[in-house]
Amino acid sequence: MIPGSRTARVLVADDEHVIADTLKIILTQGGYDVTAVYSGSKAIETAEAWAPDVFLTDVLMPDMNGIDAAIRICAMYPKCRVMLLSGQAATSDLLRQARTDGHHFEVILKPIHPTRLLERLRETQEQKNPG
Repeated sequence: MIPGSRTARVLVADDEHVIADTLKIILTQGGYDVTAVYSGSKAIETAEAWAPDVFLTDVLMPDMNGIDAAIRICAMYPKCRVMLLSGQAATSDLLRQARTDGHHFEVILKPIHPTRLLERLRETQEQKNPG
């Protein structure tokens, strides 16, 4: 975070409500402005109005996967950083296709300790806003 700048906005998307809500609590306590949604389509709708700095999303969701949502959000906001949460091996094909299409997103394996998640988020923000 750059001194004097606004609090970084993090949009969290996970179809598991408990996970999304828990991530929102952790990140809010870590000093971020956080909105949590429960689907990829809702993430796009929310991003249109809210302009997130970081999109933290589960990969596999029933209505729209997190990679497709991330691609659409990044098309709206090219500076938005994406962090994909995945706990399943089935995501590797989706990630491979996204990389083939030129999209390179950070992948975080579930479960992740809250302290480590906050560290990774800060690292992401530092990369976005080098000192």
